[in-house]
Amino acid sequence: MPLARLKKPSLADDLKNSLHAAQKESIARKREEEEFEEERPKRKKPLFLGVENRDELINRPRLSESAALRQLLAERSTPVNVPGLRKLRKMRHGTGAPRPPVPTGPREIVITLPITVRDLSQATGIKVGDVIAKLMRLNVMASINQTLDRDTIEMFALENNLPIKIAQQEEPLEAHAFGEEAEEVRPETMVKRPPVVTFMGHVDHGKTSLLDAIRHTNVAAGESGGITQHIGASQVTIPAGTITFIDTPGHEAFTAMRARGARVTDIAVLVVAADDGLMPQSLEAIDHARAAKVPIMVAINKIDLPTANPDRVLAQLAERGLTPEAWGGDTICCNVSALTGEGIDKLLEMILLQADLLELRARPDGPATGVVLEAVLDPHRGPLVTLLVQQGRLQRGNAIVSGTSFARARTLLNYRGESVDSAGPSDPVLVLGFDSLPTAGSEFRVATSERHARELVEQRREEERLKRHAETQKISLETFRLRMASEQVKELRLIIKGDTQGTTEALRGAVERLSGGDVKVTVLHSGVGAVTDNDVTLASASDAVIVAFRVDVQDSALALAKSEGVDIKSYDVIYHATEEIAKALQGLLEPKFKEVETGVAEVRAIFKLSVGTVAGCHVLSGVVQRSNRVRVFRAGQQIFEGEIQSLKHLKDEVREIRAGFDCGILLRGFSDVQEGDRIHAFKLERESLATT
Repeated sequence: MPLARLKKPSLADDLKNSLHAAQKESIARKREEEEFEEERPKRKKPLFLGVENRDELINRPRLSESAALRQLLAERSTPVNVPGLRKLRKMRHGTGAPRPPVPTGPREIVITLPITVRDLSQATGIKVGDVIAKLMRLNVMASINQTLDRDTIEMFALENNLPIKIAQQEEPLEAHAFGEEAEEVRPETMVKRPPVVTFMGHVDHGKTSLLDAIRHTNVAAGESGGITQHIGASQVTIPAGTITFIDTPGHEAFTAMRARGARVTDIAVLVVAADDGLMPQSLEAIDHARAAKVPIMVAINKIDLPTANPDRVLAQLAERGLTPEAWGGDTICCNVSALTGEGIDKLLEMILLQADLLELRARPDGPATGVVLEAVLDPHRGPLVTLLVQQGRLQRGNAIVSGTSFARARTLLNYRGESVDSAGPSDPVLVLGFDSLPTAGSEFRVATSERHARELVEQRREEERLKRHAETQKISLETFRLRMASEQVKELRLIIKGDTQGTTEALRGAVERLSGGDVKVTVLHSGVGAVTDNDVTLASASDAVIVAFRVDVQDSALALAKSEGVDIKSYDVIYHATEEIAKALQGLLEPKFKEVETGVAEVRAIFKLSVGTVAGCHVLSGVVQRSNRVRVFRAGQQIFEGEIQSLKHLKDEVREIRAGFDCGILLRGFSDVQEGDRIHAFKLERESLATT
């Protein structure tokens, strides 16, 4: 039959067919649901005594309705399309949960000061090496553990376009631990306090014996060899007043305490033996006292000896700028004898007279502040700390903070070993109760809140740990002009040690004449002999440079100088020293470097490659490093000096090759290498301390 004659289905037929199909599908779905309900296990009622089939209910496993439904679905061959199941799975696994919006714009970096280079790298996400390189471009030389200040952080953020925000620090713990700052003490509330006196001078000139005669005790007899081995303190009361004495083992301890910022002594008494006169340590004591800006009195001891010559001592003092009062000067000099007691009363009266001129006053009440004089560890009683109260009153039971040490003062002992309840200004007292040994010369304060005081100590210990590896930069001739330009220093301080008195005085006069303009050259101390530990200690305390003229440096002093960062310069010609000091004043002195040969390699083969001419070498001695500079010698003559572009062992790029191994060396900018040439590798090292 032709296709044109076929009858086209009408719209009514389409609707009728669709209705029949829907009815069939509905009937099939209803039948399927009925079969599903028949197969679904009926939920049993709870088991009671009157229920039949008790054994069957007890022995059959009990399933919840949901568990039974899952079991039935697992047994069916065709999966059942449960409405909402896919949506439920998405919500359960979180795939369909809405995601938080991604923040736009730069992320703000919040840091807290103090911060080290390592912590800054972690906060910004920049590698440590890149952080150090960026700081070097800002003229900031910092190691990985060095702390950075606020100005450096702000400059680093500005140069690298980083959104760094420095978190506002909370109120410092000092305010909680010590309370708010007290109002300015009115002069009428201040009371007169006893002076604190230190005996200084040459060894065996009778410092301890004189103090022993003053205190009417026998301290020297109990010391090893008659030399004082510890720092102690005592008080002497006479009708005119009370005096506190600090006995030191030498002026080096006096300077060491001053190096830590301690202002302990009010008056320095220089003890000079009438038969010896001024000795090297006597001259050093004068320089140390002057550097500390402490008034100097002189006690001429041993005047009972037949060979005593006090007038010669007065003449030597006048030569050193200490003109005696008897000669029209202002230096108080007293003739005393520790053996017979002659002149001791006059010495004490002169000390009190000098104290009256100084008008020494202090706050008599309130929380105590002062300085740690001595700290030792007793195996039975623990840390024993001697404190000198300078302001306020220290009482038993006070909470004391000194640096990174904390104490609850459970016992106070005076210099006689007697238990006391409190100590006032200028009173030395022994305290028991410290959790660790504080540093001699450090400041102590009494806290008003013990809890905040302990938190403060923990914070200081953490800061100390962060700064432990920080580099302490002392003054040097190379850095003097830079620090002067930044207004950190306007005075170049020197310590001169020479081989003879004449050359020492000549060098001293030559360098002092270099003063002028906005800078001044000051010679703190000059003497004859090798550079000792005392010289380094004085230089460290005063931020000075040591000039050694034709003398050696003791090994212990050299090690101490390296640890303290003290610059030692050695010369054998005066104008060399004056020329370098003058250049330092003008900012023209550059660091000196010396060449150190590290290794030698011999060329045994030549390889022409696309990158250049590679020399196949055998290392004869030492080590050839990738960072070394090299010189190429042929027949004993130098033909090239430059850098190593590539250093390989077999096919691997390496940093160094040691003696006995073969390697390939590609020199930068040089291809005329021949067999038999020798390559000498060297590096530049800055000249160490105490070099000529």
